[in-house]
Amino acid sequence: MASRFMYWSTIGKKITMALSGLFLIFYLIAHLAANLTILTGNPEIINKYAHTLESLGWLLYMIEAVLVAGFLIHIISGTIVWWENRKARPESYVKHRSKGSPSRQTISSRTMIYTGAIILIFVIIHVKSFKYGDVPETVIDGVAMRDFYSVVVSAFRNTWTVTGYVSVMLLLGFHLRHAFWSAFQSLGAMTPRLTPAVYTAGVILAIIMSAGFIFIPIWVFFSGGVQ
Repeated sequence: MASRFMYWSTIGKKITMALSGLFLIFYLIAHLAANLTILTGNPEIINKYAHTLESLGWLLYMIEAVLVAGFLIHIISGTIVWWENRKARPESYVKHRSKGSPSRQTISSRTMIYTGAIILIFVIIHVKSFKYGDVPETVIDGVAMRDFYSVVVSAFRNTWTVTGYVSVMLLLGFHLRHAFWSAFQSLGAMTPRLTPAVYTAGVILAIIMSAGFIFIPIWVFFSGGVQ
C-alpha cells in the first residue's frame, strides 16, 4: 500500500507539473502576441491594450491570482520532482550525451531546474518593473493611461538590458524545448507514432517563442522605436 501511494504521488507531481506547464505555455503565447504589437511602432495599440486589462478591476486580480498560482504550482512540483530524481541518482554521469527515444535526454532536459530558476528571477524583475514600477502617463483619445510603450522603448535602447533580455529568452527556448513534449509524456498522451511529432512541435514552439521575444528588443534597439 505504501509503495503504491508513493508511486501515485510521484505520478501526481509530474502530472501537476505538466498541466501547470502547459497553462504557462498558453499564457506565454498570448503574452508574446500582445508584445508583438510594439513592432507596429504605434504606442496607442499596446497602451490601450494594457489600459483595457487594468480596467477589468477585480477580474484582473482574479486572472493574476490564477496566473501566480500556476507559476507557484509549476515551480513547487518541478522542484520536488527534480529533487527526488536527484536523490534517486545522486552521482552525476561523468560524461553526458544526448539520447534518443524514449528518454530524449538533451542539454535542455538536464538544465531545466537552472533555466527555470533564471526565468523565475527574470519574471520577478519584469513584474516589479512594469506592474509596480514608475510608469509615466499618457493621454489617448482624452483618456489618461500608463505609457508602457515608452518604458519598453527606453529599456530596449540600453545595450545591457537588451543583452540580458535576449540571454534569458534563449534560455526560455531551451526550457520550452523539453517542457512541451515532456508535459505530454507525463500526461500519458504519447505513443510511439505520436512522440516524434510532439517532440518536433516542441522544438518548433521553442524556436518561435524564443525568436519572437528576442526580435522585439533587437528591433527597438536598432530602430529606436517609433513614437
